[in-house]
Amino acid sequence: MPPEPPAPVPQDELDRIVQSAADASAFLKAISHEGRLLILCHLSSGEKSVTELEDLLSARQAAVSQQLSRLRTEGLVTPRREGKAIYYRLTDNRAIRILDTVYELFCRCG
Repeated sequence: MPPEPPAPVPQDELDRIVQSAADASAFLKAISHEGRLLILCHLSSGEKSVTELEDLLSARQAAVSQQLSRLRTEGLVTPRREGKAIYYRLTDNRAIRILDTVYELFCRCG
């Protein structure tokens, strides 16, 4: 006797699946840029100023700011102003978990 076909998935569950896929896609696009990923890696060790990030990345302020803007738009980082300096920190636990995995897979020696 052939197996019974699966029951249809309710529309509200399909809608949640589609939204989750869209969210995952946007998240992966945000971290897929080498510069943004490097920024996230540096921020994984703690809050950094824009100037610190410029030095760590050997990049111009405009380029770093552009990537930070995208990360901020995606909700992955949060800025904090102290005088003239702006500091950024990670605010998304998904990014932290993925960075841990990326580190384990690609950055560990040995």
